[in-house]
Amino acid sequence: MIIGIPEEVKKLLKKQHYEIVGGHSAVQICRWTKNSIKSDGVCYKEKFYGIKCHRCCQMTPAVMWCQNKCLHCWRAIEHTLGKKLSVEKINSPSEIIDGCIKAQRKLLLGFKNHRVTDMEKYNEAQEPTQFAISLSGEPTIYPKIGELILELRRRGKTSFLVTNGLLPEKLEKLKNKNQLPTQLYVSVNASNKKLYDKIHRSSVKNAWEVLNKTLELMPELKNRTRTIFRMNLVKDLNMNNEHVEEYANLIKKAQPLFVEVKGFMSVGYARQRLGYERMPTNKEMEKFVKKIATATGLKLLDKHERSRAFVLGKKSDGKNLKIQGV
Repeated sequence: MIIGIPEEVKKLLKKQHYEIVGGHSAVQICRWTKNSIKSDGVCYKEKFYGIKCHRCCQMTPAVMWCQNKCLHCWRAIEHTLGKKLSVEKINSPSEIIDGCIKAQRKLLLGFKNHRVTDMEKYNEAQEPTQFAISLSGEPTIYPKIGELILELRRRGKTSFLVTNGLLPEKLEKLKNKNQLPTQLYVSVNASNKKLYDKIHRSSVKNAWEVLNKTLELMPELKNRTRTIFRMNLVKDLNMNNEHVEEYANLIKKAQPLFVEVKGFMSVGYARQRLGYERMPTNKEMEKFVKKIATATGLKLLDKHERSRAFVLGKKSDGKNLKIQGV
């Protein structure tokens, strides 16, 4: 068993502008954080939910650990280190949060006093108020994920947790211990088992069935956190007409507060696996999203063209799209 992150993998991460935090976490500055600091637009998360993307920390507590090797993933999945953290020491939530803030400040140094920088935003960015717990790897593999979310809450920060849904027992535990994030995303990138196996290439036996256990759990969570059914669509792979009703049935099972749909972007290592021609256009995305809306009875609440991102929900929930107090 490899203990920790191998040196060659650290070099790869550094090349992709990751800053490693402790023994198993990492930060990378989102391009939208950079854009916001340069007054060049904001991300779909700010447009949809009201968080401030110049004060968002994009991080992960399990940078190279995941159960899946998804075709559309931007990271170097060929170097995945397994589905359990193999490190000498598990870092504490405080160590990770403090380390991420310090690393974020270091990565932002190039913007200080630059001619294109909004210095008010730059100064505010020194203390992030929102943590996007996603970036790379599967964050629920980190054994103290609940404590991490609680510590962020204690510090007055919002948290968005993105999971592949293959550890439903962890989500059950977060529910029972009141450790759910501000917003919980469950990624559902396939509408049936055959497609799931093709896209995700999971190391978990019966991964499709396990994901569906998470979807069955989601209705119990929506009164305790904002639940998001998240779809990443790849042209000529998982967004064909025959998939519409299958997705609709999964959405009805999960009963999320919102459905977020994004188009595949050919970035990082995904370029080698899927190329550029698999990126759907904004028009193709919107056409497919409207079919999902019709099949589920949901409404298109908002869209962000530059990200090819859309959000669906009940018309009555549209007024609650923005998070209060951010």
